[in-house]
Amino acid sequence: MLNLKKLKRKELSEYVVGVDGGGTKTIVALANLDGKILKIWKANSSHPRNLGLKKAIENLAFAIEKVLPKKGKILSTFIGLPAVAEEYKFKIKEIERELKKHKEISKIFKGKLTIGSDQEVAFRAGVDGYGVMLNAGTGCVAHGWKNKKEVHVSGWGYLADEGGAFFVGQKVFQAIFRDIDGRGPKTLLTKLIFKKLKLQLKEKEKLLNFIYQKNPVEIIPTLSVICDKASEKGDKVSKRIIKEAAKEAILAVKTVIKKLKFQKIKFPLVLVGGMFKSKIFFDSVKKETKNFAPKTNLILLKKPPIRGAIKIAIENFLIC
Repeated sequence: MLNLKKLKRKELSEYVVGVDGGGTKTIVALANLDGKILKIWKANSSHPRNLGLKKAIENLAFAIEKVLPKKGKILSTFIGLPAVAEEYKFKIKEIERELKKHKEISKIFKGKLTIGSDQEVAFRAGVDGYGVMLNAGTGCVAHGWKNKKEVHVSGWGYLADEGGAFFVGQKVFQAIFRDIDGRGPKTLLTKLIFKKLKLQLKEKEKLLNFIYQKNPVEIIPTLSVICDKASEKGDKVSKRIIKEAAKEAILAVKTVIKKLKFQKIKFPLVLVGGMFKSKIFFDSVKKETKNFAPKTNLILLKKPPIRGAIKIAIENFLIC
């Protein structure tokens, strides 16, 4: 006769781990097989391109350790990391070896471990199956899946991440100093940035110190929030910058749609990232995408992307 109490105790001691790695933060969650998140931890970046592989893995291992239960079994772990869809897809074995050096997370190696892209994590948080994901956060990347075909556009690091918050922040910084020098138009951005940093307009050297003496990937994207506020107040320079970023994001997603031949069929487009908090940015992407592919089903992701990692971890366990 089946002992239901014993079975229930066993199920309660079996877990999965999901990781949503990122350029500015890493989210790790522990969940049960029903997908219910039991514990979650936020840590620093786990971006191997920006930090180097060793430091990225150190941050990742620290975050994973924080959610691991004292008792119980980890059945499956899915780790979604930045740059794995690009150059680090050839270094997954190396990532695994680096992770294994951290004995404090040895539990995850007793179950199934899969390392993939943070882009897949974001997409799967929104939908299952085929479709396209446009992530406009710190950077900007478009990624699509159709049957066995996969297309990746943009997202090549902050030097070629046109459309994201870093791109906007860089344009903001340039606009401010064009204003200060008299090389460009006056902009509300100058006043707002100096006010935010509690500086006088004559203290431009202190602004330079603030920008250049910190990690640019952490500081520059934050200027995009001020740009959006200025655009809402009618600042023409800010509006132009936001629209330019939207144009780049639209170009990326159109390229993916075209390569996957989605123009005339119904498909989901998952939108994720902080840039979509900007009404100008969101409306531009929505309008242009619908004009290009009228049957597009736009899904503005409201669920945290970490749910995509949990979903994949559970699926990987069930099909193993």
